[in-house]
Amino acid sequence: MKCILIDPKTADWQALDDFADRTVFQTREWLNFVGETQNATPVLAELWEGGQLAGYFSGLTVTKLGVRILGSSFPGWTTPYMGFNLLPGFSRARALAAVEQLAWQTLRCLHMEVSDPNFSLAEGEALGFTTKFYISYRSDLTKSEDELFQAMDSACRRCIRKAEKSGVRIEEVQDADFADEYYEQLKEVFRKQNLVPTYGIERVRSLIKHLAPTGRLLLLRARDPEGRSIATGIFPGFNTIAEFWGNASLRQGQIFRPNEAMHWYVMRYWKKRGIEVYDWGGEGTYKEKYGCTLHKVPWFTKSRYQIVARLREEAKEMFARKQRFLGWLQGARVAS
Repeated sequence: MKCILIDPKTADWQALDDFADRTVFQTREWLNFVGETQNATPVLAELWEGGQLAGYFSGLTVTKLGVRILGSSFPGWTTPYMGFNLLPGFSRARALAAVEQLAWQTLRCLHMEVSDPNFSLAEGEALGFTTKFYISYRSDLTKSEDELFQAMDSACRRCIRKAEKSGVRIEEVQDADFADEYYEQLKEVFRKQNLVPTYGIERVRSLIKHLAPTGRLLLLRARDPEGRSIATGIFPGFNTIAEFWGNASLRQGQIFRPNEAMHWYVMRYWKKRGIEVYDWGGEGTYKEKYGCTLHKVPWFTKSRYQIVARLREEAKEMFARKQRFLGWLQGARVAS
């Protein structure tokens, strides 16, 4: 299988979006969002085998600490996976091998990472990739609303009923200042843990700017009985999968259980639009109360030189230490 770079500006994006395995994270708008917020360059490639078009690869290149990287996706991009769109009968393992050659020879990268929701563990390991996992939970939205509701534990169902009886209103949002509202609530969520958000408000603004016009982004607000905003959420969806990208709430409004009510709204919203899967956006055992099941997506990494792999891990730990320090500093300022 061979990889041929194509120009994202002139690509037939409608043809790409027609692939059955397409996700929102591979769309033109999402790649532009990541490119803008990460100072990265979108990469789009055709895959050919035996004279036939096999499919496409989506990713971006970025330079970190002087190292050129191909990511599809990459840590810190708030994008759990990208990967391939392939026609039936073509191998993801051969596609991954072709992209590896593209990364080293054409793009001149020294490190690459690829995560694809349709990968199997063996496909990367056979090519010498190191394997980690994006671990999340998923709800099967092909089930009826009654089945989905009954799959939740009894405490979760009570929370949803309480929100409804208390007069909590969930509303779809198109306000220009929604990013500011969401981010203020997000800062409070992190503040309770003596942490700071892992991304800035400009990322939220960029996401809304690129995705909202497509109709593939659900923005929600929960209001308490007095009409005050007590929770917000961001939920992109496309093709067969909807995603839990972000959720924030105020401590003073937790008594009304807005988050449970919001997720129940999300599940029904995307189900009515033909979505089959709700991905809960990462780990967190609290999500099990919604009746979802654990889901793991292989995340393959490889470096041309061993020192590059070590730099990647050290940079990840440096970022974690920075977040802990900023959280401590914020707490110290509040205490003083």
